[in-house]
Amino acid sequence: MIGMRCAPVLFTALAIGAAGCTSTGAASPPSAVETLTPLIAQALPNVPGKTFTSAIVEFPPGARAAPHRHGDAFIYAYVLDGAVRSQVDDSPVTEYRQGQNWVEQPGAHHVLTENTSPTEPARLLVVFVSNTGDELKVDDPHR
Repeated sequence: MIGMRCAPVLFTALAIGAAGCTSTGAASPPSAVETLTPLIAQALPNVPGKTFTSAIVEFPPGARAAPHRHGDAFIYAYVLDGAVRSQVDDSPVTEYRQGQNWVEQPGAHHVLTENTSPTEPARLLVVFVSNTGDELKVDDPHR
């Protein structure tokens, strides 16, 4: 179980890892990436082995997340500002605007998440119910 004293260090490391996992070609400028900032992580006393984590995910203008998974976590996402385009598994691509939300089932493959605006940022509140100690986001291997 992650103690609350250790949680900020662990989740800061996760956020840095999630934000720094991009590759760029030699001829192209670096693209904007999202940042994940955990707000709270709390072990669920009535569900042994599970942790509740809330986080803010920020997408600069034009930012696009790498395809990724959230392990065995159940995800709830709520758009605080802006709009994002999202696709989970083989579902249709959907645009979510401020005030809209979606869920991702455990093991789902998030193949597309991007800010739809080239000029305005987008922000999400994301809630994870995950296995204690699991990474919150694991990008697909680079091809």
